[in-house]
Amino acid sequence: MDKNNFTEKLKEGVSVEQIEHFARKHTTEVFTVLAVIIGAVSSIFNFFTGPALTIIFLAVGALLGVFFPSPVEKGLKHLYGFRHKQEKTTQLVLGAIEMVVAIFIPFLLFGLMGLLAGTSYHYYTRHAQIVAENKVHKMPRASSGDEHD
Repeated sequence: MDKNNFTEKLKEGVSVEQIEHFARKHTTEVFTVLAVIIGAVSSIFNFFTGPALTIIFLAVGALLGVFFPSPVEKGLKHLYGFRHKQEKTTQLVLGAIEMVVAIFIPFLLFGLMGLLAGTSYHYYTRHAQIVAENKVHKMPRASSGDEHD
């Protein structure tokens, strides 16, 4: 994007219609972001459970995701596949349920985030190892200048 176009866009602002279009297109993501913010506030200020339980569930979820990536990934694919296949009305209901869970039992939401973090950590670590193994290594040439042994 051109710098001038970007600054013009900032000056104009974002219209309500653009926000509504974005929210309709990314319903699940919008509700998840709102739920994480609500869950963090609920956890920090000890509304129903404290931050200690939230951190423990986040860490346990991440460890499970790292040590058991295949079953966790299958479960997460089923969960998000189910959620994305639903009609918009059902997605709104599921988003509202997610927000209620974020208020009352935020450690469950953060446990799920830990599972996502653990599986992505495992994926990117493996990906980096594969890239490093497949990298072409240059062989040093013999000092005599001959190409062949």
